[in-house]
Amino acid sequence: MIIYLSLLSVFTMLVMGMDKHNARNRKSRIPEKSLFLLAVLGGSVGLLAGMYVFRHKTRKPGFKYGIPAIILIQIGVGLFISSSL
Repeated sequence: MIIYLSLLSVFTMLVMGMDKHNARNRKSRIPEKSLFLLAVLGGSVGLLAGMYVFRHKTRKPGFKYGIPAIILIQIGVGLFISSSL
């Protein structure tokens, strides 16, 4: 599970970098729904890191508050699952 989350986080961070690059060059963008889907699937830490490394989507309330909320929910679910094992 750690390997999955790590790889997905790195991939998601790279996707954020690509989207920022595309935004600067007025090219085709990655839909926000896709970015949120990557976060929900486990790439939330990478997305949050990408937001600040690339200074991308940091002003959008959905990302500014939504991604940390997703991370907290994922931590809560992880703690619940590990305590019930």
